[in-house]
Amino acid sequence: MRARYGVPLSLTAAGAAVLAYGAGFEARSFRLRRVTVPVLPAGSRPLRVLQVSDIHMVGGQRKKQRWLRSLAGLRPDFVVDTGDNLSDPEAVPEVLDALGPLMEFPGAYVFGSNDYYGPRLRNPARYLVEKARGRHGLNGNPPAVDVIHNPWEELRDGFEAAGWLDLTNARGNLKVDGSTIELTGLDDPHIRRDQYARVAGGPSTDADLSIGVVHAPYLRVLDAYTGDGYPLVLAGHTHGGQLRVPFRGALVTNCDLDTGRARGLSTHTTHDHTSYLHVSAGCGTNRYTPVRFACPPEATLLTLAETTA
Repeated sequence: MRARYGVPLSLTAAGAAVLAYGAGFEARSFRLRRVTVPVLPAGSRPLRVLQVSDIHMVGGQRKKQRWLRSLAGLRPDFVVDTGDNLSDPEAVPEVLDALGPLMEFPGAYVFGSNDYYGPRLRNPARYLVEKARGRHGLNGNPPAVDVIHNPWEELRDGFEAAGWLDLTNARGNLKVDGSTIELTGLDDPHIRRDQYARVAGGPSTDADLSIGVVHAPYLRVLDAYTGDGYPLVLAGHTHGGQLRVPFRGALVTNCDLDTGRARGLSTHTTHDHTSYLHVSAGCGTNRYTPVRFACPPEATLLTLAETTA
């Protein structure tokens, strides 16, 4: 009897240990990723942009709030928030408080599905099933019903009061150290709110740099940005896979992006155009699955440098 049940019990114990580590330590082990992206015209001084994403704030997450406030010490040139700030309809004041020091800098934002709707308890294995079926979010699935509506308008009002640009299917410009940074954003493709036709046409000729911004990096969006000639696209949503297998990486991305690009800097090519893509693994989790493994929560400081070509 011992021989028969020894292996399953040991596997159960190992699984419990992984979950305890992932929820008790790694999910609160906040990191800063540093990346250099060669996208500026020759002769430009480097610019530093701080990307925050997938905060998924739940009331009472004090350590996360302190860490977010501390990021202002990096003194970025500007900030980009790529969505999913909420995982609790009561957490808007805590998000705005945590991001308050960063809102002293120029910034812009897009929303993700969790800014609009509250999370629901679901079996994590469904992400693997949806990946196998090629169905993600509302892309191929029936519309969600009986969902919790988050007070996203309050979040928008707080960001706009600080002067941050609303990039919801919109363009905007930031003046940074004498340079014009054009930001072109989309609403969340995960719930089919993206309307690229409203912002199509490619970078403006009078901008020193143009950046595409979106929450979920669906291929149709990456193809559109890259085809229009944007040199850099910023996204979030994937949580880096959230539970990664050592030496293999992410198992899912919760969209149609391949797992090899679930986090960090990569490229995307469409026909004759190639863009840099940076996907943030984010600094939070859905409140019902507060576990990370081999994928610590993060923000990214991107140093935009001269092109090498």
